[in-house]
Amino acid sequence: MVQALPVSPTESLVGDDEEWGADQAAAESGKRSNADMGDDAGRDAAEVRQAFVDSAWHAQRVDRFLVQMAPEFSRNHLQNLIERGCVSINGLPLHSASRKLLAGQQVQIVLLPTEESRAFRAEPLPLDIIYEDAHVLVLNKAAGMVVHPASGNWSGTVMNGLLAHHPAAATLPRAGIVHRLDKDTSGLMMVGKSSEAVTALTRMIAAREVHREYVALAFGRVPEALVIDAPLRRDLISRIKMAVLATGKPSRTDVYALGVGEVGVRSVSAVHCVLHSGRTHQIRVHLAYKGYPLVSDLLYGGVPALGLTRQALHAARLSFAHPVTGASLRFDASLPQDLASAWDLLGLPPFELPPVAY
Repeated sequence: MVQALPVSPTESLVGDDEEWGADQAAAESGKRSNADMGDDAGRDAAEVRQAFVDSAWHAQRVDRFLVQMAPEFSRNHLQNLIERGCVSINGLPLHSASRKLLAGQQVQIVLLPTEESRAFRAEPLPLDIIYEDAHVLVLNKAAGMVVHPASGNWSGTVMNGLLAHHPAAATLPRAGIVHRLDKDTSGLMMVGKSSEAVTALTRMIAAREVHREYVALAFGRVPEALVIDAPLRRDLISRIKMAVLATGKPSRTDVYALGVGEVGVRSVSAVHCVLHSGRTHQIRVHLAYKGYPLVSDLLYGGVPALGLTRQALHAARLSFAHPVTGASLRFDASLPQDLASAWDLLGLPPFELPPVAY
């Protein structure tokens, strides 16, 4: 057993396109809100712990010893702290997790918080907000921006920006975010700003009462109208991909051709996609499944072209009833610069999203 020694206060240092249904929102609301995690200063505080190595730990690895000193942290995080110089033996910095201990040595660790614990903080970020009232906010997300903090992207997300723009978002599940777009998909997202709105919006999404329309550039000559009704689930081999599988969840995408151009010897179709479900990567997987991968979508077989460095997908229209007043709302977002340039290179007619009867 490892017994940590007390350290005086003077030694303390300052040193995380998919929808969520109503059931998930209810579960989230039962968890601690973002505000419950404390203020920034509290999250940044780092505790210092010390312990002597007794005979039972002689010749054992130091990272295993640290797990006993700080069992609330993962071994991976503790190994990272070693690499960052936060661990010392007899006052000398340690940089190897496999170092063997000697009985009688004193081990000290500065317990910096994990990146995940620091994720729910406000960051002033350039959010392109196109509509806002007391209950609802609609923004036009830039390609490359992550919606929610997660591994590898614990800051600079839409959530971080919302917490700075709308401090009361800290009291809401996921800061009011009720659906999300892939990192490299641009376009429209809606956010609830009140508990009433968040609950209503998540129920509307689950009931398919929120209408989302996308524009994409896909390789091949897509038929004038194409209905893709194919179940989706996580790929059985690659966990970062989705796949069409009989055991998946029902998923439907309606696709309408807007025009076609050429890139070398390959045809590229501009398409208008209407979602009837909101599965992860739905449009990307459905079109690739039918033999029309999106331009520059490397994950699903779309090679780079037209100067695009991300999948050619844009959430161009969002339609729904206001969650409090019931008023009909519809928002259109023009093509971002990279897709507009690709559109022009294909020689397509001026971009215009036609109306769709739901």
